[in-house]
Amino acid sequence: MAEERVSLEFLAAQMEKLLSEQRATRQEQAALRDDMTVLLGMVQRLDGTVQGLVTEVRAMHGRHARPEQRVSDLEKQPN
Repeated sequence: MAEERVSLEFLAAQMEKLLSEQRATRQEQAALRDDMTVLLGMVQRLDGTVQGLVTEVRAMHGRHARPEQRVSDLEKQPN
């Protein structure tokens, strides 16, 4: 097997390529982090909206149950 020699220029070029790829990866990570922050905010807003709707539906159910109870009470009274 022949002995291969590696020059300092080759090593420098390889190191520069590696550093360039690392910079690109860090930029992609920053963009993904920003996207995740936006998505988290959206989910939190939707969660708050759903909780508000649950409270509203429960309140509406209570409002509708009162007249039904009055009618039921009136029907039970003797004439």
